[in-house]
Amino acid sequence: MANQQIKIQRFEDLKEWQKAREIIKMIYLATDKSAFRKDWALTTQMRRAAISMQSNIAEGFERARHREYVQFLTIAKASAAELRSQLYTALDLAYLDKTDFDAIYKELVYLSRMLNRHISYLKDYGKTEKAIR
Repeated sequence: MANQQIKIQRFEDLKEWQKAREIIKMIYLATDKSAFRKDWALTTQMRRAAISMQSNIAEGFERARHREYVQFLTIAKASAAELRSQLYTALDLAYLDKTDFDAIYKELVYLSRMLNRHISYLKDYGKTEKAIR
């Protein structure tokens, strides 16, 4: 069977969006633990950063221009970095154990790599598209 390109028609088809969705669930479950309940600010900020990743992937996909799409994917990647940083705070304050920290951190790094590859692809595609015109 030959390599077939999967046509992405909706943002829900994007592997990056699906991964961000999984991470949101992980963050909500982790921040729902009793240790987090005393730190409303960190809980809220971590949840917002997680939601931002998924939302920016979706919003960027719906934009008409590759440049805007790249911009939104870059924001999503920055939100993943923000969330990784916040994980350290949660670990240092013993809101998260090392096992939960490692599991979420691993998924965030994976998502960041996915986003980086997608951004690189779109930038290369944009160069090719400009060269054709």
